[in-house]
Order: sequence, then structure tokens, then C-alpha cells
Amino acid sequence: MKPLADCRLYAFVDTAFLHGRTPEAVAQQLCDGGADLIQLRAKTSSPDEIRSMAEVIVPITKKANVGLVINDHLAIAREAGAELCHLGQEDFFDAGLNHVAQLSTRNSQLRIGLSTHAPEQAQRAVAAGADYIAIGPVYATGTKPTAKPVTLEYVRWAAANVTVPWFAIGGINLSNLDDVLAAGAERVCVVSAILNTTDVAKACAEFRRRL
Repeated sequence: MKPLADCRLYAFVDTAFLHGRTPEAVAQQLCDGGADLIQLRAKTSSPDEIRSMAEVIVPITKKANVGLVINDHLAIAREAGAELCHLGQEDFFDAGLNHVAQLSTRNSQLRIGLSTHAPEQAQRAVAAGADYIAIGPVYATGTKPTAKPVTLEYVRWAAANVTVPWFAIGGINLSNLDDVLAAGAERVCVVSAILNTTDVAKACAEFRRRL
């Protein structure tokens, strides 16, 4: 995969938005559309189910030189050969961790991304050695209906202060993408605005073109 700093479009294989498609088919379409990173997110699936999905997606992403991110499950990311694992605040800091070195990733190539919802969380995540952080949710989003939007103010703050690669996430679509970029974002995560379309590759390619 390309360096994180060069990644612009972070897409998702989210099992809540498959709409009858297989995870591997969606992964292939995202690769065809130009995604730089793809996260496998399966909140309602068992670890065994997630492991099986990861195992069929990894060959697709590796062939396309796209980084695969496993959400929540560090062991599965390692076992499947994914390049990255993404953890939420509750999975990392609330679990008593304060540095990614505690995850015993030093002897592997696995990189760690952390979710952040406020400047102090971003500062803490960077100090904890996160390889990248997510900034959001920028807008209200159906993927996290209870999460309060952080608005473009947090995006502007991140543009001025965050020193590691960061991705704006949450309710980003083609209608508001220009506003997010104008606020200083260079990288975005997109879930439903791509996965809720009938042509995933085409939707992905349009985001890629706009970025």
C-alpha cells in the first residue's frame, strides 16, 4: 500500500450497508474505484465471521495495493495479514492503554488508527503513537446515530494542529465534500455515500476525482 500520508480516500466494507452484496465483491468495487484504504467493519458479526471475511478480502486489496483496515479486532488484523487496525476510544484508552506499543505491534508491520471526537482526544491519540487518526463525526450520520457531530470547527482545528495523517469522517458526501476540503481536510472516510449507491466503483471514482 502507499504511505498513509499519500492516502486520500478511505472507504469501507461495512456489513450494515452491503445490500445483498458479498464483502469481497464490494471490496473489489472499491479497489476498482480508486480507494486508498478499505476498512472491514462488521459490528454485528462474530470474530469467526469477521476472520472469514478478512481472509477473502486480503488477496483483493493486496493485488490492488490498497491497505486493509480491520475495525476493532487486533488479533484478526494480525492473523489475516491486514496492514492496519482501527480502534475506538473505548477500545484503546478506556481499556487502560496509553500507547500503541502496548499492543505488541512493534515486531510486526501492523499500524494503528484511533477514532477521536475532540481536540484533546486527538492530542492524546497522537501522543499514544497512533499512525493515523479519524476526526469526526463531522456531520450527523446514520452509521453512528447517537454520536454528536463535531462540525467543521474540529476539522479546522485538526488542519492547524494534527501532525500525523488524519481523515475526516462522518456524513461526508459529494454535496458537502467541498466544505470539508475547504476546512482543511486532505483525506476523508466515506461510508454510506458510496455503499448506498448501485454502482460502488463509480461512486468511489467520483469521490476520488473530486479529491
